[in-house]
Amino acid sequence: MTSRRDWLLHQLGITQWTLRRPAALSGEVAVVLPPEIRLLIVAEAPPPAEHPLVGDVARSLGLSLHQLYRLTPEQVVMLPSETRCHSWWMGLEATRSLSGVSFTTPPLAALLGNAAAKRDLWQQICRYEQDFSA
Repeated sequence: MTSRRDWLLHQLGITQWTLRRPAALSGEVAVVLPPEIRLLIVAEAPPPAEHPLVGDVARSLGLSLHQLYRLTPEQVVMLPSETRCHSWWMGLEATRSLSGVSFTTPPLAALLGNAAAKRDLWQQICRYEQDFSA
């Protein structure tokens, strides 16, 4: 069923368009990554870059803390479509392909107390570490 407004617009020959990214008009601003960023950390509440586990992961991949960028899932949506970067999804399924390696783990609090989850993270890192040195 169409609304009266839709019917009137149709009668007037006015084509209606649907926005692909309506959030762009709601005051949100596109996220632009600095060129040195090599790993995105995506979480509902991203951990500080200075967290010991985050630092250990960065060092194991040959990255400095300045090459990490922390985002929420809402901010990931605002990245330009051509973004190419590795990502670490904490407590989330990867909702977007960023043309790079994607690690997935439980949220940081759960990861710290779960030896099996840490082992899985390190296995993911070992599997893809050569992609970070390229």
